[in-house]
Amino acid sequence: MQFRADAEKIKRWREERHWSQEHLADLAGIGLRTVQRIEKGEQASGESLKALAAAFNVDVMALTVDAQSQAARAATQHRAEGVAALRLSFWIHLGSWGLGMLIFAAIGLSEQNILFMTVPAMWWTVGLASHALTVMIVTLVSRYQNEIQPTD
Repeated sequence: MQFRADAEKIKRWREERHWSQEHLADLAGIGLRTVQRIEKGEQASGESLKALAAAFNVDVMALTVDAQSQAARAATQHRAEGVAALRLSFWIHLGSWGLGMLIFAAIGLSEQNILFMTVPAMWWTVGLASHALTVMIVTLVSRYQNEIQPTD
């Protein structure tokens, strides 16, 4: 049976003890190539993980990835990326709005009636304000979710 080893933790623990990969392989009684594969994040057999756990003097579960916490981290990361994309879309919208207002003003001046473009400018401003409100609400909800669902 294959297990998902926590490669970062194994490498960090090995380096904290100032062990080389060769030394860890000797202590665990496994091949050097096996240690290298595990530290790269590849699958590890149960026997290999048991040997590494014995070398580190810990329980085998301490060397495996907790799927639940990994899923929670992935969800938090996905939420953060979504909020960042929404913020970027707002800044693009704001820049477009600014350029649009300049164009509307130029059209109004060329028509000798500055109020000529007020209705489209007003509705675009309402759309921009709605976009800003959406960004604020999503940011607050995301912060709240991060507070009630910590990653670790």
